[in-house]
Amino acid sequence: MPEGSFLFSSECVTEGHPDKLCDRVSDAVLDACLAQDADSRVACDATTKSGMVMILGEVVSKAAVQYEQVIREAAKAVGYDSEDKGLDWRTMNVIVAVEDQGPDITAALGSRAADVSDFLGTVCGYATDEAADFMPVSQSLAAKLCAQMDQLRRDGALSWLRPDARAQVTVEYKEEADGAVLPLRVDTVAIQYSHSQDVKTEVAERELREQVVKAVIPERLMESSFKCLLTVRSRRPGSEAGCAGRRPEVDMYGGWAAVGSSSSMSGRDGSSLSRCASYGSRWAARSLVAARLCRRCTVQLSFAPGRAEPISIHVQSFGTSRSSGRTDAELAELLSHNFDFRPNSLKQDLGLKTVQFQRLSAHGHFGRADLDLPWEKPKAFK
Repeated sequence: MPEGSFLFSSECVTEGHPDKLCDRVSDAVLDACLAQDADSRVACDATTKSGMVMILGEVVSKAAVQYEQVIREAAKAVGYDSEDKGLDWRTMNVIVAVEDQGPDITAALGSRAADVSDFLGTVCGYATDEAADFMPVSQSLAAKLCAQMDQLRRDGALSWLRPDARAQVTVEYKEEADGAVLPLRVDTVAIQYSHSQDVKTEVAERELREQVVKAVIPERLMESSFKCLLTVRSRRPGSEAGCAGRRPEVDMYGGWAAVGSSSSMSGRDGSSLSRCASYGSRWAARSLVAARLCRRCTVQLSFAPGRAEPISIHVQSFGTSRSSGRTDAELAELLSHNFDFRPNSLKQDLGLKTVQFQRLSAHGHFGRADLDLPWEKPKAFK
């Protein structure tokens, strides 16, 4: 490769991957609670194995949720309707281990200072100008490949495709003099998938190339050296255990930014730092790049229990802020004057009390052109 160029890979998984199924189940429980009580406090995790899905955690809500029904509907929605696929939503074993608190606890929580954080932790947001969605091209393309596989499987165009698949995209980038990165070409697309017995592998691979890879990867990024690697999974469907929150790089930036120390976003209501501050830091980073104050940046927010405001705001622009005449410290100061990063304020500003989280449980939480997300709308600076 030319000097200054490098390869970078990002991965995504489809909605039927065991970890993503657990994310979907956790967020289905959250949505069910919010549908009845917008002030619900939810910390729900999930795990799965052959023929079994289990939820565990704590719910503080006035809602009366039929957890088993919610779990079965979530498994059905991602295509688990046969034991041949490792799971059948109608016959699978469902285990509910949720500590369900009552309205008295909800009232007690409501009497607390609304903006005081209960948590200690850091979150990171990232944005880059390399594409219109302000996301890394490697991650955006990996997510789109998985979304395309899910859509074609649901529509019946690829009816032989099993719900559990994954995609990895390797892009050649050029690091520019000012610290920005420019995607030059897609070096490799690797897809690992499973198919039903009524289709031949060569037919499956041809259809994946034509209907998924060529439909998603822009032709301008596919040079003669482009490689497409398709592999059938050797594991028996359902044999792999899944856990909620185990794919943070898939949910976020594909390895381009630190994940942070906060817990999983899935199954957490909007008062959780892992939810509101993760979205808030992305909102801040995207706003900085959209305002051309830098070309790419990471925004880190740090919180401590009992404090309303973050104890620190850190911006790393990789040198790209120099063209705007600002230092990273000045960008952090600008954020502190234009954003209210208190958890309850973010919860209100970003509309995190509404039913919406199952749709975010697969294909990423950021750069979603298919969804109208408040944290993807840049804020103007004063």
